[in-house]
Amino acid sequence: MSLFTSTFIRSVFYAIAVYFNIYYLIPNYLSQTRFATYSALLILLVVIIVPLLMISLYIRFLHNPEEQQRVIDSQMEFFLFTFIILGISTIFKIITDWIRHQNVKRELERQTMRSELRFLKSQINPHFLFNTLNNLYALTLKKSDKAPEIVLKLSEMMRYMLYECNERRVPLRKEVNYLSNYLDLERLRQGKNMKIDFTLNGNVGNQKIAPLMFIPFLENSFKHGLNQVAEGFVHIHIDVQDYELEMSIENSKPTIPKMNHRSGGIGLQNVQRRLDLLYPEQYELKIDNQPEKYIVHLKINLDHD
Repeated sequence: MSLFTSTFIRSVFYAIAVYFNIYYLIPNYLSQTRFATYSALLILLVVIIVPLLMISLYIRFLHNPEEQQRVIDSQMEFFLFTFIILGISTIFKIITDWIRHQNVKRELERQTMRSELRFLKSQINPHFLFNTLNNLYALTLKKSDKAPEIVLKLSEMMRYMLYECNERRVPLRKEVNYLSNYLDLERLRQGKNMKIDFTLNGNVGNQKIAPLMFIPFLENSFKHGLNQVAEGFVHIHIDVQDYELEMSIENSKPTIPKMNHRSGGIGLQNVQRRLDLLYPEQYELKIDNQPEKYIVHLKINLDHD
């Protein structure tokens, strides 16, 4: 019983010291980088706690002089053991605070990334919609028989944009189909003087990709390239090997750009920002701006899930 009582008394005093250290000294002094003050107060805490502990044990063994003498002889051990316990509690508090800080930081980064992606996609979608509606308007003015076909393709594309592009990843085959529909609309609009080629190599299966990743590059190839020349070309090639995708877009461009021509535009800035967020260190983007043509080469390591 005496062993249990003495252990209980020690536990109570050590607990008081640890809690005072964790919930008062560390938040108010150590976390505020007041190291000298923290060290002084920690020593003061030990100087106060240990004598109180020894007095309590001394009183506990009031009728046992041998145990009282043992308490007095062990005072250095009490001081050393108390310092060790407080040191361990300080290290534990620092580690747990660091882990909690890292978790909060990662969550904030994830929330920031989701917010930025929503903002970037909100810029991309209306931009494409306005371009496509302008194309449809031009054909309706000409009373072209191709207008109904455009409406059907546009309907399919809008369904994809509105209902499926809200996911973080979409099946690669749907993104490729979206790309193919876009090119079909451009072929109908551009006419026979413009050469538009699209080749797809490899197996497009269960791979997934961030939605609307290719369209900004393609839009710019028409807006700043094909639409600026009387005769021109756009060549798109996609090669898929397992979970590695390579895409190249090559388009003609005017030798003398118009005065109001802006290279790239907001679409390319957005897609590069999305690549940085969604595929950090998992993509390569090379842009070659030659006098008569513009080449974009993109390589992405796709998700395995």
